[in-house]
Amino acid sequence: MNQRAVHIYFEGRVQGVGFRFTARDFANRHNVKGWVMNLANGDVELVAEGNSEDLDGFLHELHTEFKSYITDFKVEKISTQGGFCDFQIRFY
Repeated sequence: MNQRAVHIYFEGRVQGVGFRFTARDFANRHNVKGWVMNLANGDVELVAEGNSEDLDGFLHELHTEFKSYITDFKVEKISTQGGFCDFQIRFY
C-alpha cells in the first residue's frame, strides 16, 4: 500500500461551520487517520495519513463540502508517522 501524509492549513470561514466534525466523519469513511484542530487565528490545521486512494478521496470530499468556506489552503507533504489509530478532533 502506498501510504501518504499531508499537513494542511485551511483559511477562510472554516470555524463554526462543522468543519472539524465533518472532517472526522469523512476521515472515518475513507479510513484516514490523523487529527484536525481550530487555531486561534480562525484557521483550521489538519494532519491526515492513509493510502493514496483513501487520502485523495477524503481530501476531495472535504474540499467539495467546504469549497464555499475555504478561501485558501496550504498543503505540505510530510512523512508518514504510522502512530495514529484514528482521526481525532484536537483542542488548543
